[in-house]
Amino acid sequence: MIDDVLGIPDQLRDALWRLESARLSAIPSAGLFVCGMGGSAIGGDLAAAAIGDRLTGPMVTVRGYALPSWATPEWTVLCSSYSGETEETLACFDAAQTLGANRLVAATGGPLVERARETEVPVVGLPGIFQPRTAVAYMVVIAAEVAYLAGIAPRLHTEIDATAAFLADQSETMQQQAREIAALVAGAVPVIYGADLTAPVARRWKTQVNENAKSPAFWGELPEADHNELCGWAGAAGDERAAAIFLEDRDQHPRVARRFELTAKAVKADAAAVARVETAGETRLERMLWAVMLGDLVTLELARQRGVDPLPVEAIDRFKEEMG
Repeated sequence: MIDDVLGIPDQLRDALWRLESARLSAIPSAGLFVCGMGGSAIGGDLAAAAIGDRLTGPMVTVRGYALPSWATPEWTVLCSSYSGETEETLACFDAAQTLGANRLVAATGGPLVERARETEVPVVGLPGIFQPRTAVAYMVVIAAEVAYLAGIAPRLHTEIDATAAFLADQSETMQQQAREIAALVAGAVPVIYGADLTAPVARRWKTQVNENAKSPAFWGELPEADHNELCGWAGAAGDERAAAIFLEDRDQHPRVARRFELTAKAVKADAAAVARVETAGETRLERMLWAVMLGDLVTLELARQRGVDPLPVEAIDRFKEEMG
């Protein structure tokens, strides 16, 4: 798992190659739906955050069985499922066909690719050698490129190349920082906070703690958390105390920066630990993926501390069997 995380720079480059090989056509659209669950869905959130205010149209992640009621045929629908078997994504694929929207698929195979081939829907093939959650680099790059093809975002391919080089250079430093953060929050339930660029990253950290460290975790977003969650911290005591992790960005709104500072101060007395992390990198894409990669390393270090194998997700597998 650590090798897969440290391999994110190579995965970014491979994703660009796979997109080029797919020979996708540009179709100007009213907006983009990214349909998926788990690690496949977060790619849409992260790509939208990396594009930021350069988006010229809506980019919406759909986690569920149906497209929004207001969807029209003028939208592009990207159906992302690493396994190609995710039932919610398959339902959205069919819904997009009924709607008459432009569709694309990102998957390793499965029924999703079979249906795409049958209906001549373009497919970006993914390598079938990862756990779905470790293929996040592919999902980010594909979502960003489809946003460009839909005419709602600039192309990020040169930024992606630069980001790959930056992350490779930062890998040793990130591993050390990950060990320090994991040691600080060890034994407590982590609550991860982000804002703007780092909001979907906070969500990613939370889910990686769940799957890799097999531990509860929660995430929140500033400034919203300052309007409710502050009260919850004051009610924790003893072993119930959680650890707060704040994912800050150097380019955030100055009032949000002030909120990070004051929120960390406000929860410190009631938290098991407080960690403040500032993103590194020049572009939004570099800073966002740096924070993603760091979070993945932190959760693997937490798994090591807890003595658990991060690879299997038996609880999810059992649940899928019960769902049939």
